[in-house]
Amino acid sequence: MTQQPYYETMYILRPDIPEEEVESHLTKYRDILVETGADVLDNQMRGKRRLAYPIAKHKEGIYVQLSHNGDGQQVAVLEKAMRLSEDVIRYLTVKQDGPLPAPRVVPGSEPATQSETVETPA
Repeated sequence: MTQQPYYETMYILRPDIPEEEVESHLTKYRDILVETGADVLDNQMRGKRRLAYPIAKHKEGIYVQLSHNGDGQQVAVLEKAMRLSEDVIRYLTVKQDGPLPAPRVVPGSEPATQSETVETPA
């Protein structure tokens, strides 16, 4: 069985931006990938964490992981947009050759299981 390669982009946002702006960055980079013909496999906000060393005088950063599938041309477009953004302090894209990441289940959007839909006799 051949496994299709995919890409993982990890980027760090400035820690002082509001949560609404973080959501707009998540949407912005996902839309850039979709416009270039890539498939977004997963988009996870990993939260605010302490950096190993200061970057641009920041000691913390908001980590975001973005898994996407495509021909590789989308990486240059995505990284150019990140390079031009003042809110992104670091980014790295890595080509993965392992199995595709499992789709993440968001709480509240799970389908009802059989145990929830079965009525017990009274």
